[in-house]
Amino acid sequence: MHRFFIHWFLMTLALAITAWVVPGVQIQSTGALLIGALVLGFLNAVLKPILVLFTLPLTVMTLGLFYFILNGVVFALASVLVPGFEVAGFGSAFLGALLMGFVSLLLGGTARK
Repeated sequence: MHRFFIHWFLMTLALAITAWVVPGVQIQSTGALLIGALVLGFLNAVLKPILVLFTLPLTVMTLGLFYFILNGVVFALASVLVPGFEVAGFGSAFLGALLMGFVSLLLGGTARK
């Protein structure tokens, strides 16, 4: 359970940094930030593997580049599900997902050491 809260905190921090850097991503409140990180984690754990499986031929044909599009779609879906977490358009969702993944990678790497 302890690992869950650490991961949730790191996702929340990554989402806050993403909202601060990407102009089209806005978080209205701390509650929206916490719930947004929780929903993103849930969608990445449950829905994303299913979407990856269904879009595998397209991902293979694009040499893996479609996976980045899929990240943007999941990021945009999280913003639709969480009130107070807004994404201006798909470009902002795409950049937000890229930055969020990069920041999560950096924060996750430092948390393990």
